[in-house]
Amino acid sequence: MKSFRLKRLFNAKSGRCFDVAVDHGFFNQPGFLTGIEDMRKVIQTLVEAGPDAIQLTLGMARHLQEIQGRQKPSLVLRTDVANVYGRTLPENRRFSLMIKETMLQAVRYDAACVCVNLFQIPGAPEVHAECVENILRLKPEADYFGMPMMVEPLVFQPNAEAGGYMVNGDETAITHLVRQAVELGADIIKADPTVNVGRYHKVIEAASGIPVLVRGGGRVSDRVILERTQGLLEQGASGIVYGRNVIQHPNPKGITQALMAMVHDGIGVDDALKLITG
Repeated sequence: MKSFRLKRLFNAKSGRCFDVAVDHGFFNQPGFLTGIEDMRKVIQTLVEAGPDAIQLTLGMARHLQEIQGRQKPSLVLRTDVANVYGRTLPENRRFSLMIKETMLQAVRYDAACVCVNLFQIPGAPEVHAECVENILRLKPEADYFGMPMMVEPLVFQPNAEAGGYMVNGDETAITHLVRQAVELGADIIKADPTVNVGRYHKVIEAASGIPVLVRGGGRVSDRVILERTQGLLEQGASGIVYGRNVIQHPNPKGITQALMAMVHDGIGVDDALKLITG
């Protein structure tokens, strides 16, 4: 049954996936809400742009699944919520908590996939332990319900040096955490790009045949994100999961269509730039 849902997630033309992540409101950080203040409008715009999937929380998934028609993007359901995204780590309690009856809720919402974090945060080993426990609980349920499990390995920089939610693009750190995610039973990996995009094949290698979708990270210029995307696809990535570079873009529909053309049609950066402005 997992293969049935994976066929809904990965585009038949290219075998790749473009998932737009719009689950940022789950984490109680005001800076994450820029561009997604009205989720009904955001989701409608993205549906019109036509990515392969949209990543949402339980509370927002209804706005996608209530839309009529057969051609809307597949749902990737975010399953966990954490409090580690601020500029300083909480002193008393750092957590990554899983929604209850996760797979049953995913099936009820007709999700094609679920997504769960695997954090590695300097000074917060207990959060890593909670993430491992979450994945270990989720794995047998995913197998039982035939629901693909996307694991999101995130290697943070120290908050004191980089502020909140700044990922570490070190090839070794990413590769090792991706390998742990695969060992824990991931069906799909959602990982950060390496600083040297030309080395991303080492991350693909560590995934051992599990498809790797690459996170977009913080907002950058159109040319930077398109050039990075091209390089990652050339290194063997199976697709992308971009959030802020889509939802905070002045033309979310245009950038989505440009990225879709890169991911599925293999067009170059200059041609993709033309699609953004129409």
